[in-house]
Amino acid sequence: MEQGRTLPLAGVLIAVVAGIGLALAGTSLLVAAATVLVWLATLWLVQPPPAPTAARTDVGIALTPEGMRDLVEHSGLPTVILDGNRVIVANAGARETLGPHIIGQDARVALRHPAAVDLLNRTSGGSATIQGLTGPQSSWQMSRQPFGDRFALVELINRTAEIDISRAHTDFVANASHELRTPLASIIGYVETLIDKSATIEPEQRERFLGIVLREARRLQELVADLMSLSQIEAEKHDQPREHVDLVALAGRAARDSAGAARHDRLRLGGQAAPLAVLGDPKQLEQLVRNLVDNALKYGAADSEVTVEVENDGRGMAVLKVRDRGDGIPSQHIPHLTRRFYRVDPGRSRAAGGTGLGLAIVKHIVERHRGRLDIASRVGEGTTVTVRLPIAS
Repeated sequence: MEQGRTLPLAGVLIAVVAGIGLALAGTSLLVAAATVLVWLATLWLVQPPPAPTAARTDVGIALTPEGMRDLVEHSGLPTVILDGNRVIVANAGARETLGPHIIGQDARVALRHPAAVDLLNRTSGGSATIQGLTGPQSSWQMSRQPFGDRFALVELINRTAEIDISRAHTDFVANASHELRTPLASIIGYVETLIDKSATIEPEQRERFLGIVLREARRLQELVADLMSLSQIEAEKHDQPREHVDLVALAGRAARDSAGAARHDRLRLGGQAAPLAVLGDPKQLEQLVRNLVDNALKYGAADSEVTVEVENDGRGMAVLKVRDRGDGIPSQHIPHLTRRFYRVDPGRSRAAGGTGLGLAIVKHIVERHRGRLDIASRVGEGTTVTVRLPIAS
């Protein structure tokens, strides 16, 4: 008999008894014997393959399946051990990533990816990139290292975040280049016209050209300032602020500064008057409020009010709300508003002096302060931006 396989005694007895019963019932002895033999052969064929006993490494250390499982269970990477191509061990990371059902499965069936199947079919080790293993945009690096005559160690490394960051950086550079090129082209064009000695320019037209150059230069200055601010906030995103800041006083002060004398009559401050302390960076929180109030004043109706409120929600969070009464934002745009350079109406945004980075900066400030940002809007009624920050204990 093949090593590791035995016929079950109960099955053999049942087969013999069945054969005797057939013979006593008048069935031909040849037919009864054939039936018993087929029965025994079936019992032999349906036996599961022998469970792996121990793998012996090159240094002479024998590892049982239990020992291999203990060895990789708490690895930081999803790791499986194969006997041939059958998964005999899957650590916690692999069970979470691929599902607990993979144990006992053929790894080629569990992964279902041409690159993974090709790597598993190799006799030597190697690595491959697996796209879409856990989602349409996911990317994993899979490595396979054989050990012993039968076994192989397979590790999965999640590269999705790295690829997303790389893609985001590429998009950011492309968008920033476009945003910087537009005002620069305008400035250069008008300055070239102004310094052209052969051109006849009326004083009124010269003044208009100079005004356009000044406006585009200021827009360029604001864009560079926002880019530098965003870069600094991202660099500090893992450094949680520890300073106690009265959000009520800060929000009122920053909102008034953002409105200025020209728009002060449209600003309404509400909510509680008592101090409400949060752990925060005062400069960044002021920038957050100024950006939200400036957006609300720019994109709200010219004669409408903008309301700024700070309240304690009673659940350990300070709630800042900035509401305008403008045209509102269609629902399909709301999930994208915090993306860099995203604009609902590019023409209107540029005419109003927007850089397309205001809400991206707000989002990163909120994330650094371990808060939450929500944007709600109804077309024709206006937009409300809500920021929730943990209250300092």
